[in-house]
Amino acid sequence: MTARKTEQAAVPHQRRTRIVATLGPATDPPEMLEAVLRAGVDVVRLNFSHGDPSAQVARGEAVRAMALKIGREIGILADLPGPKIRVETFAEGKVALKAGNRFDLVASLDAPPGDATQVGVSYLELPGDVVAGDVLLLDDGVVQLQVTAVEGERIVTTVLNDCFLSNRKGLNKQGGGLSLGAITEKDRELIAIAAGMNVDFIAVSFCRNADDMNEARRVAKAHGSSAALVAKIERAEAIENLTEIVDASDVVMVARGDLGVEIGDAELPGLQKKIIREAVAREKVVITATQMLQSMVDSPIPTRAEVLDVANAVIDGTDAVMLSQESAAGSWPVKAVEAMARICVGAEKQFIADTDFEAAPRGLERADQAIAMATMFLSEHIGVRGVVAMTESGGTARFLSRFRSSVPIFAFSRHGPARRKMALMRDVFPMDYDSRGQTPREAARGSIRLLVDAGLLQPGDRVVFTSGEHMETRGATNTLRLLEIGEDGRAAGLGEL
Repeated sequence: MTARKTEQAAVPHQRRTRIVATLGPATDPPEMLEAVLRAGVDVVRLNFSHGDPSAQVARGEAVRAMALKIGREIGILADLPGPKIRVETFAEGKVALKAGNRFDLVASLDAPPGDATQVGVSYLELPGDVVAGDVLLLDDGVVQLQVTAVEGERIVTTVLNDCFLSNRKGLNKQGGGLSLGAITEKDRELIAIAAGMNVDFIAVSFCRNADDMNEARRVAKAHGSSAALVAKIERAEAIENLTEIVDASDVVMVARGDLGVEIGDAELPGLQKKIIREAVAREKVVITATQMLQSMVDSPIPTRAEVLDVANAVIDGTDAVMLSQESAAGSWPVKAVEAMARICVGAEKQFIADTDFEAAPRGLERADQAIAMATMFLSEHIGVRGVVAMTESGGTARFLSRFRSSVPIFAFSRHGPARRKMALMRDVFPMDYDSRGQTPREAARGSIRLLVDAGLLQPGDRVVFTSGEHMETRGATNTLRLLEIGEDGRAAGLGEL
């Protein structure tokens, strides 16, 4: 066995936190799409709330082709519109509302074009969900209306602040309590389209409980999709049912826009931390989203407050941070991605891994979960350069990454869908490797040789290697070994300690 070095050479820090970027008109030119992906995007978001679905299908196809060209694993997330309540249109496109004035919301298909006294709403059952005294928030809280009476299909309100209101702005009820379900007929149609695209993730908007997520999964499976399901936490009801939603999902998104409107800005920071903690503790992936670098829609640099916002999410342990309008329709999509990546790296250098193994789950029923916990305990206490994991579905990598270690996890799989799902996991670097016909020892040598050739590992580095005794079997990880790389970096230099 090669003599162990007392000091390991420095390896440049690789960003561990993942970046999700929404595609749109700003990224449609091929050269811009390529630049954005090369800047560090790990997963793209296709927002089916906007435009014709065919435009999102074309973007998905472009991403697949570009990812192949640049040699990157890029996941695709299809974001369903869900039951977003909106006001209808105004005769003049926009009206000025004055505090103290009466303004009616009309829940009728025959509602006239809006004016300064009334406007139609898209949710016809809204009158049954509100009572006098409720506060309705429109356009992300810019417009505030207090319900004074409900008269049939007409909701009478008093305007609480001087403001402008324009076509198709969103509507929330302060404190939540709207009864509409999360999966609409339109969502069902879009799930079928997403399944045909072979997307990697499907995001369910405005979910209320586990039943909403289970229904979405049934619809996706019926259309042959194995996409991971993302629960967008953006309703007050979702906070009340957070644990069951997390358990029913594969990924959780802190959707701070509508959530902040419903529960109030003052509660949002604490809830963000709570959601991140809950997701990681329950071994689920978590995304922090909405207006993270909003000023970069028009500015080439972020504000200091935005830098702190992104950094705090990273330090809190989020797997991924997301760009919305900044990349989809902003003037500086590439700079926004570059700024996000730069902030993540800076924050990760301040992140202190403090995994409490005493608080780790007990009585584990799955061998791969137990191996993951043992692997991360070993890596934290004996000093290794990284973890090398052979995985079929990506499950082993997910279990490993939940411990938020200080070491990178190099996850090898021969399956493209598994690698793209792992592209959303913090600390995980998915890599293509076909281990069919190899023994675990041969797979270890081959995969580590690739890492050495790529400059990710060096002679003298120690790694923990995990695999299944029987390769190419999902959920079969049951072995870990502590290995050291020889001076010549060759696989023959590996030795078990």
